[in-house]
Amino acid sequence: MSKVLVAYFSATGTTARAAKGIAEALGAALYEITPVTPYTKADLNWMNPFSRSTKEMKGKNNRPPLGGESIDLSPYQTILLGFPIWWYMAPTIVNSFLEQHDLSGKRIILFATSGGSEFGKTAARLAAGCPGIEPEEGRVFKRKDGPDAPALWAKELKL
Repeated sequence: MSKVLVAYFSATGTTARAAKGIAEALGAALYEITPVTPYTKADLNWMNPFSRSTKEMKGKNNRPPLGGESIDLSPYQTILLGFPIWWYMAPTIVNSFLEQHDLSGKRIILFATSGGSEFGKTAARLAAGCPGIEPEEGRVFKRKDGPDAPALWAKELKL
């Protein structure tokens, strides 16, 4: 198996649980994409047109600054990239991560968590913002999926 990294953004812990299950099932490295300023419950209120997440998602060129430790992606051939679906796409912090790293030549497999949405045009939008990558749609995990679904999916991947 090639060197695999599971990189993820999680605002509430749901995507983090999925990412950890995937990384454990694959024996892969794990990296959390974090914002400089963590999201609060009020920031995530999608019903509020003035919440931080709503403003970020409405501004398509919005790029929240990354916090946490930086990572060298050169050792990894495959990156499983996870995030919650916000407004039928990846949160803009995922664009921040992609645009700050050279991912050309790497296999990028997306996974997401959602209450009911699918990927929509997420892969195409991420590719458009980061030339040189061709993200593959992996799987969207929903509430109805059991807690073992991410690990079971990961074991089925051909890496």
